[in-house]
Amino acid sequence: MKAAGKRILIDGERLTLDDVALAATGRARLAVAPRAVGRIRKSRRFVEGAIRRGDTIYGITTGFGKLSDVRVSPEQALQLQRNVLVSHAGGFGNPLPPEEVRLMLLLRINSLAKGYSGVSIEMIDMLIRMFNADILPMIPEQSSVGASGDLTPLANIGFAMLGMGNVVFRGKKMKASAALQKASLRPYTFQIKEGLSLINGTQMMTALLGRVLVRLRDLLKLADVAAALSFEALQSSLTPFSPQIHRVRPHPGQAEVASNFRALMKESKILASHAHCSKVQDAYSIRCIPQVHGAVRDMRDHALAVYRREINSAVDNPLVFADDGLILSGGNFHGQPVAIVADALAAALTTLGNIIALRIDRLTTPEWSGLPAFLAKEGGVNSGLMSLEISSAAIAAENRTLAYPASVTTIPTCANKEDHVSMGPMAVRKLRTIADNIESLIAVEMICGAQGLEFHKPLRPGKGVAAATREVRRKVPPLAGDRYLKPDVDALRRLLRDGSILTAVERSVGKLC
Repeated sequence: MKAAGKRILIDGERLTLDDVALAATGRARLAVAPRAVGRIRKSRRFVEGAIRRGDTIYGITTGFGKLSDVRVSPEQALQLQRNVLVSHAGGFGNPLPPEEVRLMLLLRINSLAKGYSGVSIEMIDMLIRMFNADILPMIPEQSSVGASGDLTPLANIGFAMLGMGNVVFRGKKMKASAALQKASLRPYTFQIKEGLSLINGTQMMTALLGRVLVRLRDLLKLADVAAALSFEALQSSLTPFSPQIHRVRPHPGQAEVASNFRALMKESKILASHAHCSKVQDAYSIRCIPQVHGAVRDMRDHALAVYRREINSAVDNPLVFADDGLILSGGNFHGQPVAIVADALAAALTTLGNIIALRIDRLTTPEWSGLPAFLAKEGGVNSGLMSLEISSAAIAAENRTLAYPASVTTIPTCANKEDHVSMGPMAVRKLRTIADNIESLIAVEMICGAQGLEFHKPLRPGKGVAAATREVRRKVPPLAGDRYLKPDVDALRRLLRDGSILTAVERSVGKLC
């Protein structure tokens, strides 16, 4: 068993993004909240009563999908649950990373714990034991259309519970049967309805979306910091960031970004040096930073609101309403709410990438920046940061291609019984790549901005910009002549991820919005 970590109590109702962030790291342990146990047991008893009465219930006494009209005998009921897992497990593509598999486990457990799926407490306990032991099924990232749930990815979890397939245990790939034995667990025997309930969820797409939302908490602040370095290097005007402007168009994100900029620019000698210059207005990529960066924040906040609802919802079919004496078939497995916000957030981040790439272009173009071409100290013999500008253009263009919405690309499946699907998994996988690209663009903008500031010495930038620049310079020295630049970008990305830059900035100017 892995070492004890912070406990997350699962009740199906109160899971937060902080819980998601912690669980992804492997430093959490799960337990079912006592208040949820009664609901789970009551729901299970109702299912067992319906079986004894001989009721016709989808996925319990019938086949699945197009085969829902085929009656399954009581003698075949347990085999039906095993078969749906064995037949649906598999998939294509690279395996999901451990962080995302942990989140799939966490999020499926939380949905089942609401008590509307009719599964046993023993099944939920098995999932929790696997999570706590860090037994992580190997789940290919392709093959789900996001309705009826993430069938194939979640079936791989059930496959591992059966002691079949491969898992990663304590960082090593091995047979699921061996990992269960090492963790003192026995393969699980799925009871009636349990195989179907395990796979009828949106937990692959919510796992991936959750990781992106966690990353964006810092990444959107860092986008403001990177833009502030460009702002100072380009000797821009702070007037468009005045609070009066943003009070009369009260989009929350816009006001937050403007507030961040005013904090980052405190005590700037560069800003003071050109206060009375002849330039009237800056280009939109500078002047409209609050409006563009802010709109991305607002879309992130909308996605987060949808996400919080989704991860605390009953996502299954059929659903068991024991208090009402009903088992109802519906469509709560459909991933459209997640798919649409993932696509919208992808478009928003692509817009952010576009404006970052424009500022990088502006920084490296002397006609616009007033700085040496490509920020080289001896241009001609040196190309300076030319390659980074070209690379940033390529990444921004890639994002524009990836931003095409997956949620509009439905295709009929399962002999047209499942004729509209969400494509949510594709949406979140594209979003994940776009977020990676945004991180690279922020790193490049910081390198270019810091290099641009070299030409304004001995004038000092604002306190927040100075703090960020000092952190950049710990890993990336000023460019005196041409050198291999990939290590610089890689080092900056590590600083963005480990929190060093944001911590230094907030220590200097206080918490950013």
